[in-house]
Order: sequence, then structure tokens, then C-alpha cells
Amino acid sequence: MFTYPDIDPIAFAIGPLQVRWYGLMYLAGFAFGWLGARSRARRADSPISPARLDDLVFYVAIGVIAGGRIGYMLFYNFGTLIDDPISILRINEGGMSFHGGLLGVLIAMGFFARSVGQPYFAVTDFIAPWVAPGLGFGRIGNFINGELWGAPARPGAFWAVVVDGVPRHPTQLYEACLEGLALFLILWGFSRRARPIMAVSGLFLFCYGAFRVSVEFVRLPDVHMNVAEGGYLAFGWITMGQVLSAPMILIGIAFFWWAYHKPRYVAHKSV
Repeated sequence: MFTYPDIDPIAFAIGPLQVRWYGLMYLAGFAFGWLGARSRARRADSPISPARLDDLVFYVAIGVIAGGRIGYMLFYNFGTLIDDPISILRINEGGMSFHGGLLGVLIAMGFFARSVGQPYFAVTDFIAPWVAPGLGFGRIGNFINGELWGAPARPGAFWAVVVDGVPRHPTQLYEACLEGLALFLILWGFSRRARPIMAVSGLFLFCYGAFRVSVEFVRLPDVHMNVAEGGYLAFGWITMGQVLSAPMILIGIAFFWWAYHKPRYVAHKSV
């Protein structure tokens, strides 16, 4: 157990320009994903050529930023959006949703897949392992910002972090380990061999959904949501994160089943 230190969210400043740790974590996630995907793109069975990888990263970045912000305002801060529609543009104030970012990336991948003439799920299978590092670094950014804490932990729990005198579950670090490290290792190892189209995407959805639903049991909900039970949607324990993540488990299972019952493989490499 240790006491949460007072970490300045601003890593450094250059004149009036302030560079925040959270932004640096996003940058680290993109850099790690880009380097890994570049290596994977050299494989003979890759649907994406190294020459098109920078285009892919651009599409992913647009999907993450636009989808993440729009999703946050719709799923978690809808009241503010109604009262002040311009608030959706104030990204500097914080507020990004993974599920919104995921939807944004899925839409962006539709446009990208069409531009390179590849099956849609061949492209999502390709990027799935490289999304996980970004999730892990993002959660470390949440920890640095001192946000998204978990519920109080039992007294004396060695893994707890003391925040304002209260030992709490460091759910940001739980998610960094599960959604970031564990998810990456699972997907990276699984995708090292050629798999049927949709299999890697299905495994991503299943694992992320299971990890997120599990952590949400000890993660505090967003109390600013306009619901009666302190941020919980129902029964004093169901959170928005669980509602959005549970369908991912079912869809992931369906994708995985379909992939191995109707197997298709990438027929040609993108140029």
C-alpha cells in the first residue's frame, strides 16, 4: 500500500504550450502500435503493406479522437452536451470514451478498407493487437491524472493506493495490466499465425469486454451522470461501462464462432 503522490498533470511547458502526461501517454500508445504494426505489415499474409501503414495510423487517430470525444459526451455527459453543445469541442478539458473511440475506429476502418481493396475484417484483425498498447498507456495516463479510482479497498490491502486518506482499488492500473498488457500478449501471440478473417477481432472484443466488466465491479462509476444511484444505472452496482462492454463479449463469441465455421483468409497483400 502506498499513498498517491501529488503528480503534476503537466509534464513540461514550452512558453504558453503545456504538454500533459495524458497526451504523452496517447503518443506513446500510437508510437508502440505503429512500430509493432510496421513489423507485422512485412509478413507475406498481411493485408496492409508498409507503404499504406501511415495512412492506416491517420485513420485510426481520427477515429479515436473524434469517436472518443463524441462517445464520452453521449454516454457519460449527455446533460452537459444538451446544455452546452459547444462543450463537445473542449477536448482540453478531458473526457474520452473507449467505446466511442472504438466505434470511431470501426467506422474509419470501413473507409480505409475500401481504399485499399481489402475485406473489412481483415483490416480490423490486423489492427486489433496494436490497439491494446494504446489502452494500457491511456490507463497509466488516468492514474497520473488521479482519475477513475476504484471503490475503497479492505484495510491493509497491499495493492491499494491511499487517496485522500482512503485506501482504494487502483482500477486504472488494473485496466492497464488487463486491457493493455494482457490483452496485447493474448492478441499478439494468437495473431502470430495466420487465422481466419474475423477471429482476431472476435478475440479482441471478447477479452476486452470480459476484462472491463470485471474491473467495473470495483471501479467507481461516473457520479456526474444524471442517475439516481450515485452513478450506478441499476441495482446499486451496474455501471455504464458494464452496459457498453457486456455486448462485446457476446459479439466476440459470435465473431469467433463464425470465423472458424466459415473460414476465409486474406487472399492478397495490399500495395
